[in-house]
Amino acid sequence: MATSFTTRPEIRGSFGVVSSTHWLASQVAMSVLERGGNAFDAAAAGGFVLQVVEPHLNGPGGEVPILFWDEKDRRIQALCGQGSAPALATPAYFKQLGLDLVPGIGLLPATVPGAFGAWLTLLRDHGTWELADVLRPAIEYARNGFPLVPRIVQAIYAVQALFRDEWSSSAAVWMPDGKVPHPERLFRTPAIADTYTRILNEASTKGDRRARIDAAIDIWYRGFVARAIDQFYRTQAIRDTTGERNTGLLRLDDMAAWQARYEAPVTTQLGRYTVAKCGPWSQGPVFLQQLAVLKHLGIENTAPDSPEFVHKVAEAAKLAFADKLAWYGDPDAVDVPLEALLCDGYARERAALIGDRASTELRPGRPGGRDFRLPDLEAAVRTLAQSDTRFGVGEPTFAQLPPVQEWLEREVFVGDTCHIDVIDSDGNMVAATPSGGWLSSSPAVPELGFSVTTRLQMTWLEEDLPGTLRPGMRPCTTLSPGMALRDGEPYMAFGTPGGDQQDQWAVSFFLRHALHGMNLQEAIEYPSWHIDHFPGSFWPRTTTLNRITAESRFPIATLEALRAAGHEVKAGADWSEGRISACTREPEAGGGRLLRAGANPRGMQGYAVGR
Repeated sequence: MATSFTTRPEIRGSFGVVSSTHWLASQVAMSVLERGGNAFDAAAAGGFVLQVVEPHLNGPGGEVPILFWDEKDRRIQALCGQGSAPALATPAYFKQLGLDLVPGIGLLPATVPGAFGAWLTLLRDHGTWELADVLRPAIEYARNGFPLVPRIVQAIYAVQALFRDEWSSSAAVWMPDGKVPHPERLFRTPAIADTYTRILNEASTKGDRRARIDAAIDIWYRGFVARAIDQFYRTQAIRDTTGERNTGLLRLDDMAAWQARYEAPVTTQLGRYTVAKCGPWSQGPVFLQQLAVLKHLGIENTAPDSPEFVHKVAEAAKLAFADKLAWYGDPDAVDVPLEALLCDGYARERAALIGDRASTELRPGRPGGRDFRLPDLEAAVRTLAQSDTRFGVGEPTFAQLPPVQEWLEREVFVGDTCHIDVIDSDGNMVAATPSGGWLSSSPAVPELGFSVTTRLQMTWLEEDLPGTLRPGMRPCTTLSPGMALRDGEPYMAFGTPGGDQQDQWAVSFFLRHALHGMNLQEAIEYPSWHIDHFPGSFWPRTTTLNRITAESRFPIATLEALRAAGHEVKAGADWSEGRISACTREPEAGGGRLLRAGANPRGMQGYAVGR
């Protein structure tokens, strides 16, 4: 494919590359590499900066799944930073409150905040830097100020009445003078700086580097951080989408019992590429199922802006997301038939269902001959009829909230999160997708200055479903970093924000690069789309079928052909679909490695750096 114009170059070098959803995180991570840190040190430092500078999309009280390649171990590993459900969180508890769904905001949907433990576990076991040095940039931005991008201001504006009238601890953090902050000015979150500084001070007296990191983990999950969360969630009644004030269920014991854990990734093959994702507690296998189906549909022979390409990828996504609904869950708690879902015979069966017309049905499969049972999708209708939606829903919101009957059609609630990829000169690679604990998700814990994740909203309250709420289980998150080998050698770290769109945007990006020869930046910037054909993962979990939302940069003939094939096509803004970050490494014939990176220009925040 001939080189085409891009808004910025694909970054190329040999020393190190970083791509993330915010230029400050990218620059901080690159500065760590410049000062002798490795990819794990750099990713952790960048991840902590993302918590501060993208507070509308993640925070210290969130979660993070991580995929990484350690050149010493010569394998891809997954590190699960998804926290589990509290022991008190049962379907019966929520049903006693008259609820059909776990609320999307407030204290009730909290899980254990896993990001801190995951980042520190990665740093302890694979990094080289002291925790104090890794945390320093985040602390400095929180204490001295960081630039507010417009989306942060829009997020605060959307919930200002809630903060003023109900969530006073959040008003103290985000509206310190009683007003919505001014965009593009420096903003400070000193309470977060104080929290991290106190952790460092308390851990500094321990023995060696590893002992100090372990001490910091212990302080977070068993010390003053856990105690502050326990006290706040136990004693404060907070208004949420039920329209009532409820205390939370998260306790010190839940925090103390949790730890980040290493797992083998799930993989599938596409030509030269072995693609790795996190397990079925994440959205990741949806990506792999799509690849498994598409390789039986001749996708490599269709141009990436053609109606045939979009149709086939969209229909494969419909089938994969239907399987997610029917079969995915925490494999520690339920039997997920993952091997059967990813086997070639099953992929052939599913591919045979895709014809020339758009499917208007939700069609889970029967892997291994099993029968499925879907959740009651009318729960969303009943929930909306009795809920208070003035102050937000499950995903981050960035604009003044209109009446519910309007936002269902207009899709004004744009959910996002964060992502960071790093590759260093030794070939170590990290792909991480931090999220949760965004500023409008739950009230800030006063002593800590940050909110706690609301990921429990991704469970169901019906009994005997793979995604049924179970105490101690991990909810099936949307978060989905990716990694790929090429010809058996480590090649790519990639990912995107976007909730249910993550393993849609990333699939079309990957196909454009791997099968159609686009460089990273070209593949990222190319016109993209997403489907709605399943209940949303975020509260209120409404179901839309057979809709494609596509950037208007697609050829008009493509959009018209999709409509003629039966798709409901919604034309979006020119630059509205996709948030991809990506980095690659490849050996040079004369020795050394060529490193590349690309970043999303949409939203004017993502940046790739390297040399």
